[in-house]
Amino acid sequence: MPYRLLHRLAVTLLLIAASAYWTSASAQFSSKTTGQGTSVVTTPYVRAELLAHAPQGVAPGQPLWLGLQITHQPEWHTYWKNPGDSGLPTELAWTLPAGLDAGEIAWPLPRKIPIGTLANYGYEGTVLLPIPVAVASSFAPGPLAQDATIKLRASWLVCRKECIPEEGEFTLQLPVQSTTALNGAAFEAAAKAQPKPVLAGTTGTVPDSQAMITDGNALQISVQGLPVALRGKTLDLFPETSEVIENAAQWTQAWNGSVWTAQIPLSAQRSNSPNLMPVVLAEQAAPGHGAGPDTRTGYRAELKVLGTWPQGAAVATVSPALEAALKANAAQAGGAATSATGSGASSLTLTAALLGALLGGLILNLMPCVFPVLAIKVVGFTQHAQDRRAHRISGIAYTAGVVLSFIALGALMLGLRAAGEAIGWGFQLQSPAVVASLAALFTLIALNLAGVFEFGHFLPSSVASLQARHPVADSFLTGVLAVAVASPCTAPFMGASLGLTATLPAPQALAVFAALGLGLALPFLAASFIPAVARALPRPGAWMDTFRKLMAFPMLATVVWLVWVLGQQSGIDGAGALLILLVGLGLVVWALSLAGRARRWMATVSVAVMALLVWAFVPHITHVPTMQVAIQASSGTGWQPWAPGAAEQIVAGGRPVFVDFTAAWCVTCQYNKKTTLANADVLADLQTKNVALLRADWTRRDPAITAALAALGRSGVPVYVFYRPGKPPVVLTEVLSVDEVRATIAEL
Repeated sequence: MPYRLLHRLAVTLLLIAASAYWTSASAQFSSKTTGQGTSVVTTPYVRAELLAHAPQGVAPGQPLWLGLQITHQPEWHTYWKNPGDSGLPTELAWTLPAGLDAGEIAWPLPRKIPIGTLANYGYEGTVLLPIPVAVASSFAPGPLAQDATIKLRASWLVCRKECIPEEGEFTLQLPVQSTTALNGAAFEAAAKAQPKPVLAGTTGTVPDSQAMITDGNALQISVQGLPVALRGKTLDLFPETSEVIENAAQWTQAWNGSVWTAQIPLSAQRSNSPNLMPVVLAEQAAPGHGAGPDTRTGYRAELKVLGTWPQGAAVATVSPALEAALKANAAQAGGAATSATGSGASSLTLTAALLGALLGGLILNLMPCVFPVLAIKVVGFTQHAQDRRAHRISGIAYTAGVVLSFIALGALMLGLRAAGEAIGWGFQLQSPAVVASLAALFTLIALNLAGVFEFGHFLPSSVASLQARHPVADSFLTGVLAVAVASPCTAPFMGASLGLTATLPAPQALAVFAALGLGLALPFLAASFIPAVARALPRPGAWMDTFRKLMAFPMLATVVWLVWVLGQQSGIDGAGALLILLVGLGLVVWALSLAGRARRWMATVSVAVMALLVWAFVPHITHVPTMQVAIQASSGTGWQPWAPGAAEQIVAGGRPVFVDFTAAWCVTCQYNKKTTLANADVLADLQTKNVALLRADWTRRDPAITAALAALGRSGVPVYVFYRPGKPPVVLTEVLSVDEVRATIAEL
């Protein structure tokens, strides 16, 4: 049938979509990326602005300061250079003209921010992070240059009870000759907020001030030379070196004349053993005044450490409890997820992974992701019901298309991971461009199946007859299309096997992907070589036209699903824009199917209209709404957005946590969400046990979630994890049942 020529568009559309995916990769690095080409970035939680202070212009030997000013919403905060027990410091990456060199952040005095049993160091209210800039004698902007372009890419973690990673790109045109001093007061206040040396004129080292290790588990600190105004007052201490002291512990302090002393416990998870320990001291802040102006003065001292550090905790990317849980789950699953050794997996583990992939591919034929494409294959089988040779060639070509596509996708994913990209299985549907391209392709297939147009009406006969001359290519491209839409549905049936591929040598990993493809293609390959199946198929006849039009409806249902997925990624405006473009696409196809003068005029008008729609609405499709995930997660259902370290913080407070790693394009995720996770008994059990609910939405590319999945031995979603105080975490099966979840909750 001519409609099968549409398959030849699949490869072109997927290549275009892949190109668009990597073009927009910087925007997808974080679903919180906001603002570009502006000096101000505003999110629901902070307002960030790039400021400059150059009172004598930009010239060698003259002062020049840049700074990022962050204004927090009430109860939200960002972090100091040492964030404390959790969090991340703000990071700044500059792009400056030649001759300008940015220094380090001159960190203002932080506040101690207690959160449950933890203590963090950071900022509330408004804070300016100033950076000194050296102007070299070689700085030469040119005789006609009036401005210097300053560019900044900043990333920060803003937290309340939940934490939201955010990014912003800033651009500032800084006058070279004229004065820039509008924000002088802000920079002056920031300079006053920067801790001063305990002894004026020194670099921070204070004679006879020290930190002595006592009993192997505490530091005895003594500091001399502090201002008289501080004597007798209770002080806050902020260590610049992280992971040394127990930040939230109760510790003692006293004044011995002019010497301030303190006994501070060492952290049980200490990973640093400095010989020189820089600390900042300030009068203890009054409780409840975190958002107001901080008028305290901080004093910095570098303390020489005396004594021998005890053995520190080993730095591990996976906690011992989680590692034990993963090993237990792997053993229970038959060893499918057992870690590979440096030379590859054992033969038993690899065999289990291959069999799991083959079985997962077989089951994949029953998934709604794949059914619309299989409908095309069924039409082809009925067309050649009595031609055994055509059946066999078609089956082999389809199998080759499926297997080679899975291998290509697997090789691409492994290659990108090796290059440092945070990529997981199903990554192609994390791109709005790919989702929109697939929606357009399935719309064309549906219109053709429904009889709205035939290629023979508006294509040259040499092109329209390609199907008859190249049926093998048709079947091969059908396999490619099946993989494009089927891969997001594979994780529920072979999560451990796909996770294992990240640790296997490339040949073994690609063998797992090939086994998955073979499983998907196996039913049609078997039918191609078994005569009984061919004889069971009905003979070609008028019924085939009715069946063909019926198959248009699964295609349209797939379009509805893809539009919904895009709505989760780009918001309601993105979904509406895609629908408008699909209507325009239908208009173009209909116009090209007309005859005579009407075709010439209508085709010209429809193509012009389509070009205008593309120009106006494509930006809405690729746009990333700010805080999309956080808004979805906090919709009153009890779920909160997941963030790195959030589960660990809650568990440290004695409360169990359930994390749902999900994505809009994951059909199994949505099924579990609407059934098991919405079950009244399950919800009641969760509430009874006071379980915190976190949802990690992987609909758009999120490297933090990808890393978390990799730590759990998984490459795709769904993944469900219970974290329990004092017990190892539990990773549930991908296809949830009410009994499994309730049984796990009962053991909390």
